[in-house]
Amino acid sequence: MRKNLEPLKQNIHCDVTIIGAGYTGIAAARRVGELSPNSDIVVLEASSIGEGNPGRNSGFLLEVALAHDVDKQNLARMQQCNQLIQQAMRSLRDDIERFKIDCGLFHSGTYRAAASATGSKSLERYKAFLDAAGLRCDTLDTADLSSRIGTRFYRKGIYSPHCYLAQPAALIRGLAERLPDNARMYENSPALGLERKSNCWLVKTPHGDVLAKKVILANNAFCKALGFGQERLVAMYTYAALTEPLDAFLLAQCGEDEQWGVLPAHRLGSTLRRTADGRLLIRSLYRYEKDCNASDVEPELRSALTRRFPQLANVPFAAVWGGATGFTFNAAPLWGELRPELYISAGCNGGGIVKGTLFGKLLAERTLGHDTVDVSSLFGTARYMPPDPLRKLGFSVIAAVERFRARAEV
Repeated sequence: MRKNLEPLKQNIHCDVTIIGAGYTGIAAARRVGELSPNSDIVVLEASSIGEGNPGRNSGFLLEVALAHDVDKQNLARMQQCNQLIQQAMRSLRDDIERFKIDCGLFHSGTYRAAASATGSKSLERYKAFLDAAGLRCDTLDTADLSSRIGTRFYRKGIYSPHCYLAQPAALIRGLAERLPDNARMYENSPALGLERKSNCWLVKTPHGDVLAKKVILANNAFCKALGFGQERLVAMYTYAALTEPLDAFLLAQCGEDEQWGVLPAHRLGSTLRRTADGRLLIRSLYRYEKDCNASDVEPELRSALTRRFPQLANVPFAAVWGGATGFTFNAAPLWGELRPELYISAGCNGGGIVKGTLFGKLLAERTLGHDTVDVSSLFGTARYMPPDPLRKLGFSVIAAVERFRARAEV
């Protein structure tokens, strides 16, 4: 099944190198393999498949644009974005069924919920977009949410059926295991350097180099370490905790839905999920460009969970972890050709599974010279940000203001 589990330990040549084996990189590798079956493809992954950031997200597979993407004034463009996202979701679902990937895919829909007036206003804006786009959603009050998900923490919510839940580490592993035969995968092989050599690109790894005709950067904000995207991308670390399985008594207090997911109305709020094996997951907190120890954030995650579910105060966490995601100032991706035969898709802004799959597929088509949809014209282009220390200062000020406004949502 999976090939080349060992790191790259020699110098090799190939037609296309893809740096990063997340959802974007795997989708790009699969599409290149489909369109150019005689091409030699090399995928470099800095860690083990499923152990890095693609396996550390909350497992939401959204079929519509994220709340921070919406633009009610440009419905035609947004509807085209939604159509592309829905096509990508269908493709993912087909691959899961065809390859029999055991990742617990479940068509749950998703809740968005607000605990404050600030969150309620954000919720109303998103609902107005869904209504204008003709996308079904249900408005819920505190009692409705309590019945469905077992907490009276929120004052208002909406339910949208346009979402699946999955176990993200199992999903990315399953997709990676079933790459085309002309794709070679090397795990634990981080790209340490990238330079132009004649008409090729030289990718340096700790124990071997790759000389490639074309390179696709699919490592999100980590592309900055290779010298690209520094002025447009920020690496943000977010943190999550997963409880031990709940007993029948506690599960009965977590709502009538057997599986559910809650996205916050405000982007600095907390994400929640009830899993198929009877656990609760909470994701919250943001750190700028630097990770911290799980033990440092565990008390804050515990506090956020018990504010919503006081009855779980004594349920231990089975795991606490962090993961990085790439953010841009205007929530638009950095996508397209950066240099001759060097392509990039970065800045997922928290929508990595389905959007990453879509962007990777379309970038592969662009890389091979096929006519394809221009992601930048539909989803925007990442805007310039000033360098540090101005950037960090600006982030600190904005984050402090937003945390104050969203304090009831955390």
